[in-house]
Formats: sequence, C-alpha cells, structure tokens
Amino acid sequence: MTSGVGTAAPGRALAHPDRDRLALERVLHALADPVRLSVVGVLAETGEELPCSAFALPVSKSTCTHHFRVLREAGVIRQVYRGTAKLNALRRADLDARFPGLLDVVLTARRRADGA
Repeated sequence: MTSGVGTAAPGRALAHPDRDRLALERVLHALADPVRLSVVGVLAETGEELPCSAFALPVSKSTCTHHFRVLREAGVIRQVYRGTAKLNALRRADLDARFPGLLDVVLTARRRADGA
C-alpha cells in the first residue's frame, strides 16, 4: 500500500495499494457486488473523477462509504480530496496493466446482464 499519505493534504490522505500490490481476489471481490459494480460502470462510462454524491445508489450513506472503501482498498478506484469533496476515479490503467482485459470483460458482462 502506498504510505498512507497519498496525494491529499496531510490528515486527509487515503491509502491506495500500489499497482504491483493489486490482488486479483480483492479486485474480484470488489467487483462482485452489484452496487460497487454500478459505481465502476459509471466511472468507466464517464472517464472522469466524480464525487460520491454523483452516484444514485440505493443504499444508506454509511453503506455507500463502505462500498467506496472496498473499491479503494482493492485498488479499483482512487479517491482524493479536493476541497471538501472526495473525488473517485477508476484506476483503469493500473487494472489493465496488472490484469489485462479483466475490466473490459467484467464491464461487458455487466452491460449484457443489464440488457444493453
């Protein structure tokens, strides 16, 4: 894991695993939940950093926090503080480098399951 200092101001940094420390079982676990997979799908579609409030998730705020933490700790997303907002970005380059094709296969399967 990154030193826990990340790229945010001291005291507001969030730890993220380095690319070479991404574990397949943790990534698959993070992607296995429908709520987390929907977050990843939105991030993949937009290609942008989005605040947590941009996601219309059918769960409580504390459960949202849990889902974002699971995604971050697995290395699927990067979270950074910008002012008072916590922004989320898909770590596509890291995931593609570590597990080539995995993200595309999972997102394609999600779209097919959703009937798109």
